[in-house]
Amino acid sequence: MHMDINVKNITLPQKTAAKGHDVWIGNTRGNDYSLGHIKLDAHKDTEYWNFSLHENGYYDYPAFIDFILKETGQEKVTIIGHSQGTINTFVLGSVRPEYNDKINLFVALAPVAYFKPKGILRSIIDIVPANMVYSELKELGIVQFYGDRVIRKFIQSLCTQKTGSYEICWETSIFPFIGNDAESYEQEFSSVLAGHFPQTIPTKTVCHFAQFTKRNKFAQFDYGTAENVIRYGATTPPEYDLSNVTMKVALFVGANDYMATIEGADKIKAKLPNVVEYKILPRKQFNHFDFIFGNRVQENFYPYLFDVLDKYP
Repeated sequence: MHMDINVKNITLPQKTAAKGHDVWIGNTRGNDYSLGHIKLDAHKDTEYWNFSLHENGYYDYPAFIDFILKETGQEKVTIIGHSQGTINTFVLGSVRPEYNDKINLFVALAPVAYFKPKGILRSIIDIVPANMVYSELKELGIVQFYGDRVIRKFIQSLCTQKTGSYEICWETSIFPFIGNDAESYEQEFSSVLAGHFPQTIPTKTVCHFAQFTKRNKFAQFDYGTAENVIRYGATTPPEYDLSNVTMKVALFVGANDYMATIEGADKIKAKLPNVVEYKILPRKQFNHFDFIFGNRVQENFYPYLFDVLDKYP
């Protein structure tokens, strides 16, 4: 859903639709726009939040694809995923390989699998023991982050002030995590973004991200030795085999992306068997959010994107 947020009507779905493509916008479960469940209440049942990146790729993405193909009568889809959306698609292709044949092309923006962040995020992950934190938070009944609406309202209030909001929200709280590119964001965008973020995210998903970094492996969720043996038949979780991801893949990387780094993207590229495009965007300041929210995407990114979409219609 975050792909459809901007202040200048230059969002990726809008531009892609204007080029004549039939656009469907996926929405990962757990945020304000996707809290439904046939049995569980997201506001009352902690079990609702018992999912990680694995469940997104194994269950949710196949459901997206099958629904779209059924509704349209098409045989294949082209997927454009950003950040977590790339993880979910890599998981899908790895553990549900039959879906590779249903995907015409996967365009991976800010691709993540081998999570090698830079800056303050790397420092935080290095310090925090992911497994211990997950176990302790689970014991305390803390199954999600940003679920408290009071906290979210406070953050949104800070980011919508007439003075100081840009400095507080971007220069202090966002750029240190994603890479600095102040020229690509107007102050008015703070208010737009604050209307939709932060969104709830499962504790389990956050810890799964951290595990990628701590172990330098793209693997299923690590529950600890004892539970791993029960679930996986081994003391460590199985790694996702990217050689199973046989769909055509186009990788786009920001040179100044602190989260989806060039180092991480290079490793992904080396593991994938069918990379048809690998582009490090030339603008040196291009960061993790610029693909979606930056005000310069029309000249710095869209030409490369639509070129690859035209190559593989």
